[in-house]
Amino acid sequence: MLYKIHNSVNKLLHWALEQFTDLTAGLLAHFLFRQHFHFLLSVLVMFGPALSRWVSKYSIFGNKNHYLYRLFLQSCWGWTCVLCGSFIFLLSYCISNSFIHSVRHLSRLLVAGTLWTLFRRLLSFLVDASGSCFEPLQSPTEVHRNPGALLDSDTGPLLLLREEKGKAACLKAGLQWQGCEVSDDILILSLCCLILAEEIAVFGPCMALGKTVGASLRIIFLLCVLLLGLWIFLILCLLAHFPLFPSQLVGGALGYLGWKGLYYKGWCVLKPGWCCLGKPKALLSDSTCNMGH
Repeated sequence: MLYKIHNSVNKLLHWALEQFTDLTAGLLAHFLFRQHFHFLLSVLVMFGPALSRWVSKYSIFGNKNHYLYRLFLQSCWGWTCVLCGSFIFLLSYCISNSFIHSVRHLSRLLVAGTLWTLFRRLLSFLVDASGSCFEPLQSPTEVHRNPGALLDSDTGPLLLLREEKGKAACLKAGLQWQGCEVSDDILILSLCCLILAEEIAVFGPCMALGKTVGASLRIIFLLCVLLLGLWIFLILCLLAHFPLFPSQLVGGALGYLGWKGLYYKGWCVLKPGWCCLGKPKALLSDSTCNMGH
């Protein structure tokens, strides 16, 4: 009796998993999502700071030490690589039955990770070159001792210029950094959203090829969908609770540039070779290639 109940529950859960993944895959594969997701994300980044008018500063998401920020935001690229990479590998292997072919599809993530590393180094250099380090002066004695080095400010404390090298060293010393800023958080979140949306959108068309898709792949797909939703939610939280215009807008624009200009329209349009297999939709041709063998 217990065996029958257990078997029935398993069948029900498996049916629910299939129905939900089929519905989600169909929505993500729709041309409206695939062609306009990047536009919707751009609108979100552009007008998201306006939400700060309606959110409470006492909200739990108004604290940068919140669990979601600490667990996911600082390791955004790592989470994306683990889940999206697992999905790409399993889906490709399910279609082509080739381990080497599946590994080659991971080159897209490798290139995206390289672009992100180069972006970070370039932005760090530009921020260090365009900014300066200051020490707040709170004591009247310090004010009279250094009158020529003070910057008059009607809205903030008087500041003394310091010769710290770079933003990281300045902040580590407990000082203030002023200069050009680009939101690293919005940049990497935007880039991860665009990559995830592009990669998981091919799940529906791949299932339409008639290949048997196991429960493990369906679960990984749903985890990728949840991760995409989480990144969008964190973008909203950052824009609403910590609006930094125009640094967040520049970060979102650079994330879009890295995806569209260098990754999706750059690497992925190269002639297919050992390392580059083209855009994610190239997975659809793996089934034909495999049947040709």
